[in-house]
Amino acid sequence: MSPIVVIAVFASLALLVALVLAKKVSSIGIEDTASSPEEEKTMRDLHKWIAEGSMVFLKQEYKVMIIFMVIFGALIAFFIDDPKTSNLHEGIPTAISFVAGCLISILTGYIGMKSATTGNVRVAGAAKTSIADAFTIALHSGAVMGFALVGLALFGLIGIFLGLSAFLPDVENHILMEVMAGFGLGASSIALFARVGGGIYTKAADVGADLVGKVESGLPEDSPRNPAVIADNVGDNVGDVAGMGADLFGSCAESTCAALVIGAVAFAGDLSAMMYPIMISAVGVPVAMLTFLFVKVKTEEDVAPALKRMLIISTVLMAGVVYFVTKWMLPESFTINGITYAGMGVYYCFLAGLIAGLVVGIITEYYTSHDFQPVRDVAKSSETGAGTNIIYGLALGYYSTALPIIAIVVSIFVPFYYAGMFGVAIASLGMLGTLIIGLTIDGYGPVADNAGGIAEMAGLGEEIRDRTDVLDAAGNTTAAIGKGFAIGSAILTSLALFAAFLTRADLLLMEAGKEGVMNSINLLDPLVLSGLFIGAVMPFLFSAMTMKAVGEAAMDMIVEVRRQFKADPGIIKGTSIPDYEKCIKISTQAALRKTIAPAALIILTPLGFGFLLGIKALAGVLIGSLICGGVMAISSSNSGGAWDNAKKYIEKGNNGGKGSDAHKAAVVGDTVGDPFKDTSGPSLNILLKLQAILSLVFVPFFVNYGGLLVG
Repeated sequence: MSPIVVIAVFASLALLVALVLAKKVSSIGIEDTASSPEEEKTMRDLHKWIAEGSMVFLKQEYKVMIIFMVIFGALIAFFIDDPKTSNLHEGIPTAISFVAGCLISILTGYIGMKSATTGNVRVAGAAKTSIADAFTIALHSGAVMGFALVGLALFGLIGIFLGLSAFLPDVENHILMEVMAGFGLGASSIALFARVGGGIYTKAADVGADLVGKVESGLPEDSPRNPAVIADNVGDNVGDVAGMGADLFGSCAESTCAALVIGAVAFAGDLSAMMYPIMISAVGVPVAMLTFLFVKVKTEEDVAPALKRMLIISTVLMAGVVYFVTKWMLPESFTINGITYAGMGVYYCFLAGLIAGLVVGIITEYYTSHDFQPVRDVAKSSETGAGTNIIYGLALGYYSTALPIIAIVVSIFVPFYYAGMFGVAIASLGMLGTLIIGLTIDGYGPVADNAGGIAEMAGLGEEIRDRTDVLDAAGNTTAAIGKGFAIGSAILTSLALFAAFLTRADLLLMEAGKEGVMNSINLLDPLVLSGLFIGAVMPFLFSAMTMKAVGEAAMDMIVEVRRQFKADPGIIKGTSIPDYEKCIKISTQAALRKTIAPAALIILTPLGFGFLLGIKALAGVLIGSLICGGVMAISSSNSGGAWDNAKKYIEKGNNGGKGSDAHKAAVVGDTVGDPFKDTSGPSLNILLKLQAILSLVFVPFFVNYGGLLVG
């Protein structure tokens, strides 16, 4: 059977599963779980506010995205359309690929957001009678995005390949694959808005809600008397559903495109081998379906182990399935850059990435879960104030970078030994091998979190809130694992894209009669060295921009919450309803307005360097950003996660308990950590990937017009 047919079948299966699960969740009636008409009305109102607030943000964000998509697509068509580099005007088909990547990423974000906001109120209702039912609904809500995203990505990739092959039958395969890189650029461009904008939105609301509602006014978590509480719940969906989904969709598309570009040189006439990178994601569909069969939850103690078991089972199943896929699809040997590799060696590349992803996740859990000593040390430090809490949290983040980076280094060295840079690209796909399960668990988290908020605001009772807190706590742990997984995959994806960038530049330079760059980059070359330093400072500038954006937006939110409390004392007393929509509007406007500067930094830096100083200088920028940005992303994410869980550990009655001075210090630390773990840290993934894919797509422009200042 043709590999393309198999991929299409699995893609169809993924979309079918997503549709079935979505219908299953939405068929559960809110009225079936409400104890009274008044309770049903309250639950429906809360669900409506969160769902409509989420869609308001998406609609505003999509307007900006479409404008960007049209303008940037036109730039791609114009600047890459140069016949001197090949027998194809690459600009227009690359622009089409770019638009397709944008549209599919937008669609997956919408599907994920819709599913999450449909499931949250139903989880809250189900928690009244059964923790198992509530867990299942939350998991199914998350799985809708997981299956839909992979299914749409697979259809997008094979659809573009088949379309290009049909309309450009005489064009060499390696050029077709280069054109397909536009798909990855489109996916990553949308992730820029979803991840950065979503991160600013969610943390502006969260910080405002915490500092005024909890610290100043003494309101409990998710109190309906807090004007920012609905914006906070909306932010959970915006950042952790649409943002994370777009981020990992970008990683999947970019890793695949990088492997296709490099593999097309090695497997020029072998369609089966060329489709191997896409097949890796395709076989993840039946593996994910099998994994769901092993998930059983009966008691509260089963929740966290069930989620971790899903990651481990899917990893083991993928390791077995891809072994046979590799034997079927790859030749006994192949040659890249004059070096011959064994076909089955590629399997070890995949395995290295797959195992590294799980290892990074486990290490992340150790440094961010209050079940382990590092976070308990941060909680203990809170007894002497917010200052020591912040010092310990920063130190934890710095310490936590060493082991994940070692795991990633191994997942680079082993693949390079077995299959060169093609092996590194496959390793990045290996780290994404359990993508559906990872996305399912990531989507589960905000659904459970929102369910707890709805339970609190609807007054369902302390017992119900305790159950949703169990679901949420398990989701927080796995969300930290997911962030580590996303950062690790971003590092490998960026390296794979860098390899594809050099591979493509080498071919085009030699076609144009110029010296190649693959074997001529010297670290002592002033151009390369200058690029390394500029690249190294990029993550710091980017993080500063996103953190300051959160701070400024949070100040606006704090001012508004204080204004409402002062203008209407009935809000604090519970006799008046706060103006939730005003707070949602503040977060939405801040997120869209303050994404512009970081976006410009990411896009203009590689384009400017490549045009003014050429490909060697740009190569330095990409590697400098990759090394510093990867380490900084791990540190930021883990510090933020540790501060958050140190606060939760104290709230469980440790180190003085809720309301103590230690708790107040931990709340301050958690507030500082919010932009670390949910804005700057995860957004660095986009910095690494978008710069690299942008450079890959614009290689023809750099080859023909780059190096303006150096000749």
